Amino acid sequence: MTDSRHSARGIALVLLAAMLWGTTGTAQSLAPAQLSPYWVGALRLVIASAFFALLAWHAPRPAGRRPWARVLLAGACIAAYNLSFFAGVRASGVALGTAIAIGSGPIWAGLLQTAMTRRLPPALWWLGTLVSVAGGAAMALGQGDGLRLSAAGVALCLLAGLAYATYTLVNKGLVLALGPARANLAVFASAALLSVPWAWALGGALQAGAGAWAVVLFLGLVSTGLAYLLFSSGLRHISGTTGVTLALGEPVTAFVLAVWVVGESQQALAWLGLGAVLAGLLLVVWAELRAQSPARS
Repeated sequence: MTDSRHSARGIALVLLAAMLWGTTGTAQSLAPAQLSPYWVGALRLVIASAFFALLAWHAPRPAGRRPWARVLLAGACIAAYNLSFFAGVRASGVALGTAIAIGSGPIWAGLLQTAMTRRLPPALWWLGTLVSVAGGAAMALGQGDGLRLSAAGVALCLLAGLAYATYTLVNKGLVLALGPARANLAVFASAALLSVPWAWALGGALQAGAGAWAVVLFLGLVSTGLAYLLFSSGLRHISGTTGVTLALGEPVTAFVLAVWVVGESQQALAWLGLGAVLAGLLLVVWAELRAQSPARS
């Protein structure tokens, strides 16, 4: 029963993190047009690093050597995710870009785990994942005229999905070894150091007024710092592949915000997609809880 409760807690934490991630697209849309998406991605990493530094200051110091190779890999993945995600969303639109980036992540995670362990995730996980990914695609298509299909944008979003999946699978071990606060500090500080020079090279000199800094502070503290703290804490109790799939709660949150806050009207296809995402996530949760049943017996 203990393992089941831990899994339920992990699932709840990751879903809450996904809800906070779902505010990212809406917040970015409020940023001034002159603020480069590359700088948005880099600055939120810098702010999140400061957030994790404050938490790590009071966290217990882990024993043993630091797994620096895995830290640098996870940091590179976060840097690649942020730079490619924000640029891909700018090129493809919030709905389609988010659907491709987040939707491709679980597929990448399943393939990566299969390659590493030479064992496929459970069939129920695949079913729930594919249903959720299809639902996410339907939600994007149901947005109507806002879609902009760009080869470069699609490639960037697919790269973001691959980077996110790789980060999640690597980060699970880091959190178990270092704890959520210290693991995130090491990863996000590495990612920030990698991202700032790239943002300067790709986006030019930083141009940010008060409005831009308000958006970036929200992204760094809430939809990055707090969200990844919840996500990392949840990963201690569930599999990495399940954590990646549960992130599909992000487009669900974005959809709800678009309807209730922005006041957008959605087509029937988008509502059907919403139902499919929720149904798929329930299947993934079921698969994760079933995986704990041998431990309970």
